[in-house]
Amino acid sequence: MIEEKETLRTPLRPIASVLSAREKGENPDVIARENLRKRHETDRDSARRCAEGRLLVLALFFFCAFATIGTRMGMLAASEATEPRAAATGTDIVASRANIVDRNGRILATNLSTHSLYAQTRDMVEPHRAAQELAVIFPDLDPETLARDFTGDRKFLWIKKKLSPEQMQAVHDIGEPGLLFGPREMRLYPNGKLAAHVLGGASFGREGVHSAEVVGVAGVEKAFDAWLRDPANNGAPLQLSLDLTVQAAAREVLQGGMHLLNAKGASSVLMDVKTGEIVSLVSLPDFDPNDRPRPLTTGDAGDSPLFNRALQGVYELGSVFKIFTAAQAIDLGLVNAHTMIEAHAPMKWGKFKIKEFKNKSYGKITVEDVIVKSSNVGTAKMALAIGAERQRDFLGSLGFLEPTELEMVEAPTGKPLLPPRWTEISTITISYGHGLSSSPVHLAAGYASLLNGGTRVRPTLLRRDLPQHGERVVSEQASKAARSMLRQVVQRGTASFGEVPGYAVGGKTGTADKPKPKGGYYKDKVIATFASVFPAHDPKYVLIVTFDEPVETSGTQPRRTAGWTAVPVAAEMIRRAAPLLGLRPEPEPGVEPQVVKAAHQQ
Repeated sequence: MIEEKETLRTPLRPIASVLSAREKGENPDVIARENLRKRHETDRDSARRCAEGRLLVLALFFFCAFATIGTRMGMLAASEATEPRAAATGTDIVASRANIVDRNGRILATNLSTHSLYAQTRDMVEPHRAAQELAVIFPDLDPETLARDFTGDRKFLWIKKKLSPEQMQAVHDIGEPGLLFGPREMRLYPNGKLAAHVLGGASFGREGVHSAEVVGVAGVEKAFDAWLRDPANNGAPLQLSLDLTVQAAAREVLQGGMHLLNAKGASSVLMDVKTGEIVSLVSLPDFDPNDRPRPLTTGDAGDSPLFNRALQGVYELGSVFKIFTAAQAIDLGLVNAHTMIEAHAPMKWGKFKIKEFKNKSYGKITVEDVIVKSSNVGTAKMALAIGAERQRDFLGSLGFLEPTELEMVEAPTGKPLLPPRWTEISTITISYGHGLSSSPVHLAAGYASLLNGGTRVRPTLLRRDLPQHGERVVSEQASKAARSMLRQVVQRGTASFGEVPGYAVGGKTGTADKPKPKGGYYKDKVIATFASVFPAHDPKYVLIVTFDEPVETSGTQPRRTAGWTAVPVAAEMIRRAAPLLGLRPEPEPGVEPQVVKAAHQQ
């Protein structure tokens, strides 16, 4: 390209110009000097244009650089100051976790800033002395094991994942440079055992020196683990349907009843009949989620305090199922509350005999009295009229054939136990609560769906402001008849101790013999249940109270039936919880208020 330009240049001494100058007698050297001057001017102009282009490019570069630096400085000035950290490989550890609050915004689970303790053994000066002094601060540590770890091949060693301020100061006073602290957050449950089974608990996942990942291990903590750790929620708390004050009152009453009745365990479920919200859920014995115990490796898992009896425990709940049979029979038009039922006992069905409690025989009684007196035979007669297929479909519509959809990881484990073949004898026994095992949460949802006007509600642990509008399971007339019969059970039947003035409690007792692991039933061990609704004429809440192996010993003979065990405890729970729920005592419609003249006291 350069050679080409050279060939195109104008010669300094063009022959034509030289010959013309000689003819005129002029000096040809003048022509050469003039052409050389023009060539120099052309080269100079070209060099100037090139230099100007380079300066323009350099100016643009510096302008972009200064603009980028200025923009970055402005962004840093406008942002909050953060501590710089060294870059590390792998994904970041998300240490933040949202709070969990009750329906009124009170804290159930939150985070607490604390420190971890670790050792860089290569920096330790007196490892043996440090091991001895650490064992004094932390009695669960073995000084000999620590000394071996400090003097062995390990360069890094976790000692404690969580420290109290007092423990941190005591370690600091040791003065060992190889003992270091790492900041982190831990999960804190300020109410201790209260709502332990619902919350479940949390632990550390991935851990680093400067932070640790807090992950849920059970309950709603695990069910909503991803949501609680999602930065997109901007720290918004997870609001549950629980009411902290109602939960505290229910646990106190249930624990007192469990001790008085010498029961092995107990549970209660309080549920809004319209929204499906669980306002209180208690399972005893319980635990402190701040110090969650290890699961049992031997024996019965149901003996562990981690076992949620209200959700995971499936039991034959006994006569509380009778109201389902009566309501379905009324809904199908087979009977009404005043239809007479032949209830002579015992009732023979093939090789089986259907007996009444204490071998009673009620004769011919109304459907209402079948429920009030809790007649097995009367219930069996209605179940046979309904039929196995319709009975199964009805219980399925109430949710008794599948695990509940409650927002807890333990919910799928509470799967009802159904008969392998739904025969006629299964139809009979299931009608009065034997042959089908379900959880108290199942029962609460079933009662709420039956008594709220007859529409299906599904239990939830999340706060809801609007009622559920599920599919219809029975007519409003059948639902009203069921509420009326349950009210009669409390007024003149097996649940007379359940009366709470001003709250028109209705309910049904259930006492079921506990099955043996290898078949058969215990004679002196029962599951006692009281399923209640209040107020019965305008239902707001359903309460289920269940005791495992209760014994009431105030009389000359031990009493185990629900009327003597679960019913009084449920009544006290309603008496305590109803005002906390905003329910005022009021006269029952159609019942004349009784005026009692107060005696004059001196």
